[in-house]
Amino acid sequence: MRPEGAVGIVTGAGGGIGAALTRRFVEQGARVLMTDLDADRLEAERAAIDADHPGAVVAVAGDCSDSATVAGLIEEAERAFGAPVDLYAANAGVGRGDDLDATPTDWAVSIDVNLMAHVRAAELLVPGWLERGRGFFLSTASAAGLLTQLGSATYTATKHAAVGFAEWMAVTYGDRGIGVACLCPMGVNTAMLTGGADGDLSAVSTRAVTEAGRVLEPLDVADAVLDAMAEGRFLVLPHAEVAEYRRRKIEDTDRWIAGMQRYRTALSS
Repeated sequence: MRPEGAVGIVTGAGGGIGAALTRRFVEQGARVLMTDLDADRLEAERAAIDADHPGAVVAVAGDCSDSATVAGLIEEAERAFGAPVDLYAANAGVGRGDDLDATPTDWAVSIDVNLMAHVRAAELLVPGWLERGRGFFLSTASAAGLLTQLGSATYTATKHAAVGFAEWMAVTYGDRGIGVACLCPMGVNTAMLTGGADGDLSAVSTRAVTEAGRVLEPLDVADAVLDAMAEGRFLVLPHAEVAEYRRRKIEDTDRWIAGMQRYRTALSS
């Protein structure tokens, strides 16, 4: 799928990858409703994109893990742009809790945002996409969903689940007019990674990411998404080395786990 002519929704669009995806989609001819919990950040990003592409974006703050909210976002996008939503980027994500110190609330929020937000959006959109024979679902997971995230059980488990759900979507609907892609980057220059005390990831988690490879800019990640969409690829790996890490994990899981244990010990020392 190419974004030209599409009406889209991008969650977590108040900065980082979400704002970058919105900009790239609009540059390619889409019209996009941006959403985020942080209304101020969202409006700042909307204004910046609208200045370059007047009328191509609208912004509505809200919780993308809530079905009623997502239904409202879909209605607003269709009202604003006069056409059905046929592109959905489930991009919002959180990293909560360290190791097994994560609270029940940390787990609940992580499951809701990193997984169930994707499920609830698909439940609302897929029936219409099947009727029209057109739709595209982008799941922002993480390399943690293919490998693991040192320091965060919540992030690892829920990102694995997001990858699994996206795979299921592709298998079930990919030959019925619905495109599915799963974005799995390592380090990206976003507030989640670089926010210091205000960031979502712990110090060990952050070091594990930043020392494993390059930290990319969000627009570089968005460009990788556009390439995958044009080529019809499921996995979007802005960090090409993730494919090799994944191959090693599959070929000899015990050896890979031992290596990750050594890496965890080195980071903690």
